[in-house]
Amino acid sequence: MKREFLKGLELSEEQINAIMAEHGKDVEGSKSQLTELTTETESLKTQIADRDKDIKSLKKDAGDNEGLSKQLTDLQAKYKTDTETLTQQLSQTKLKGELTTALTGAKVRNPKAVEGLLDMDKVKLTDDGKLEGLDDQLSALKESDGYLFDEGQKAGYEPKGGNGSDDNNQVQTLVDAFK
Repeated sequence: MKREFLKGLELSEEQINAIMAEHGKDVEGSKSQLTELTTETESLKTQIADRDKDIKSLKKDAGDNEGLSKQLTDLQAKYKTDTETLTQQLSQTKLKGELTTALTGAKVRNPKAVEGLLDMDKVKLTDDGKLEGLDDQLSALKESDGYLFDEGQKAGYEPKGGNGSDDNNQVQTLVDAFK
């Protein structure tokens, strides 16, 4: 809308200014909406282009679906092997811990040495955390190699010379000789 058109209608200057101010508000609102819609359109176009790229990439990867399936199968086999290995290592660690505890409870002087004498194929860890097959082997070791176990002090055992030394101090004897 132009001022000349409104002057042609023989409107006063105040009326023209009021109409032009109101018209300006409408025009600014329309410009704002146009800017918002333009920005949104550009954003949507960018998103569509990105989606098209992703679809092309997926089509390319889907074409190599056999390769992806092989990779998946290989990874599953690797993870299964790793899980089994870790489970076995964990059970071995539990077995070693329980064995050390049991040997200490049996008053073994050197648990590592006794562990070397045990047939570990016969020692199993049960589900409730008990060692199976250890007691028989420890009993046999106590009979054959009793020195490996700390059985405390036996009654009636008194080593000779256990009451102190009857020897004179040799240094003092020499000092006394030269006085």
